[in-house]
Amino acid sequence: MSLKLFHLVFIALACLLAFGCGAWGVVRYTSPGGRWPDLAFALGSAAAGVGLLVYGRYVLKKLKDFSSL
Repeated sequence: MSLKLFHLVFIALACLLAFGCGAWGVVRYTSPGGRWPDLAFALGSAAAGVGLLVYGRYVLKKLKDFSSL
């Protein structure tokens, strides 16, 4: 496995984890007894997921000349 492929897979998995944690935070916030830190956690996780998507696009542009996948 090349370093490029490993990096792209790692970014994709981190992005899925961030959005999954964001969804979990929303579920906890909307459940009975949900508190504002749960919402803050959800928003922070969603922001991290968006940041990872932007970073992944940047990496794809930067490494487009490397053909070894």
